[in-house]
Amino acid sequence: MQAFVGFMASTAGRVARIVAGVVLIVLGLVGNAPVVAVIGIVPILAGVLDFCLLAPLFGQPFSGPKIRGGK
Repeated sequence: MQAFVGFMASTAGRVARIVAGVVLIVLGLVGNAPVVAVIGIVPILAGVLDFCLLAPLFGQPFSGPKIRGGK
């Protein structure tokens, strides 16, 4: 799981989270599911603000820079 957390902290992982958030928002709005659209905000914020919500579950720090720095 270290590789997964490392990927999510990378630039590509941040972009993937932002894209996933946008997709959730679009699907929520098109499918008339506003809850899904609101949930889509979370991965966008995680990508933009550079934090990983899942990292603490795997014993890693919450902050992207700390994950990349190996702290």
